[in-house]
Amino acid sequence: MSITVFRFPAPGPEPITNDLEGWVKVEGNPTMRYWIQHTSLDGNVISGTWEATTGTWHASYQFYEFVHLIEGRITITPDGGTPVTVGPGDGFAVEATFKGTWTVEEPVRKHFAIRLK
Repeated sequence: MSITVFRFPAPGPEPITNDLEGWVKVEGNPTMRYWIQHTSLDGNVISGTWEATTGTWHASYQFYEFVHLIEGRITITPDGGTPVTVGPGDGFAVEATFKGTWTVEEPVRKHFAIRLK
């Protein structure tokens, strides 16, 4: 029998610390670390925990992402678009076509789910 419900444990001791592909620092010296804590049975979705320090990245997305922000504050501004500020408890989605800035105003912890296919 396969597991059909997965409850996230606390993130492990070995995070991934490379900036995400398509993310370029543009203000300050923000850092990120993340843990991929689950992969769907078909391999099409990954989910986990992401943390970041203050600063700004320009991000070019390739995949759809759903986010539940646990702590911190981020202003997300699509290129040529209107800024959206999110805070603790907010849930939001980012389309695979997104290009714009993520300004982490307060240190962030979020859960994410990314559709790879």
